[in-house]
Order: sequence, then C-alpha cells, then structure tokens
Amino acid sequence: MTDHLAELAAIASGCTSCRLASTRTTVVFGDGDPDADVMFVGEAPGFHEDQQGVPFVGAAGKLLERLLGEIGLKREEVYIANVLKCRPPGNRDPLADEIESCKVYLRKQLELIDPRVVITLGNFATKLLLKRDVGITQLRGQVFPWWHRQLVPMLHPAAALRGGERLMTQMREDFAVVRRLMDQDAPAVAEADDPIEQLGLFS
Repeated sequence: MTDHLAELAAIASGCTSCRLASTRTTVVFGDGDPDADVMFVGEAPGFHEDQQGVPFVGAAGKLLERLLGEIGLKREEVYIANVLKCRPPGNRDPLADEIESCKVYLRKQLELIDPRVVITLGNFATKLLLKRDVGITQLRGQVFPWWHRQLVPMLHPAAALRGGERLMTQMREDFAVVRRLMDQDAPAVAEADDPIEQLGLFS
C-alpha cells in the first residue's frame, strides 16, 4: 500500500496535465498515515504548502491540528490531501479543467488509503465527491453514506479563521461528529462493492 502511494506521488510530481504545472513551486501530493481511518480532502495548496510540499502547513493547518487534538487524534494518524495538487496563482479558486485534470490522483489516493471516514473541507471538495450543487453551509456536519464509507462535509479551516467564533463553534461541532463515527463499529463492506473508479463519483 505504502509503495503504491509512493509510486503515485512520484508520478504526480512530474505531472504537466494542466496550466498549474508552469506556475507551481512543487507538487503537494498528500501527507499522513497511508492506512488512516480518517482522510481529509481540501481544496488546493496555498503559498506555504507550495513552498514546503506538504498540505495544510499554514494557519489553517495549525487550526486543523488543534481541532484534531480536541477529539483525541494526531495529524500523523490521519491522511490529508487536496483536490488540486498544485497551487493556483494567487490562491484563486480551482478551475473546472484543473479539477478534471487532477482528480485522477485523488481518486487513486482514496482507493489506496481506503479510509472509513472522508471529510471534505469546503465547497470544491464537497461538490466533487458528494455530487451535490449545494453550498457547504447547508451540508456541513451531516453524515452521508459514500460507498462503504461515511462522508462528512465541513467548512474549510481558512473560512473558520476568517469567520469568527460562530464558525469555530460549528467546526468543533463537526469534529465531534467525526469522533462519534470513529467510536462506532465500521460499516460492513460487501465483497461485491465496486472500486471507486467504477462508481462515477468523479465523472
């Protein structure tokens, strides 16, 4: 498993499938436990991530680590990735063709890591994986069956940092949902379940 993830990261490091290849400093593939039960999916790398090659290392990453600690988890016990593996210039929103070019890496990460709980941070990750054209404020904190996993949309930590105490409270409520899911028995998996790439979740 770890070897396959490393091979995928090596392929991604040389990716030139979209315009972001010409502006990035480095590819930000993912970080954490390759056998994690919890996987976070964010939007795209920012400035610090682009410099260091690791997702969520700025202020949003520090908040994420703090909230994980509040539910008894460490960063190294989860896996963190983004929809895009390269930073959009000026931290602009991802474009549709960039998501289309990059989603193959996220799809394969999900297959290899096979987490029990997938947490989508913000609108872009939520719309890609959940296939609902509804804003994150209406979906956050709910638990959605997602293949043999459970998916929980959350606000992006950067939005919570900008939004004051109300949004911070909402994030803590949503992290408590994740803790509750982790304390439950894992859902049964049928042998006939199809792999993610056959489910049309990214189409």
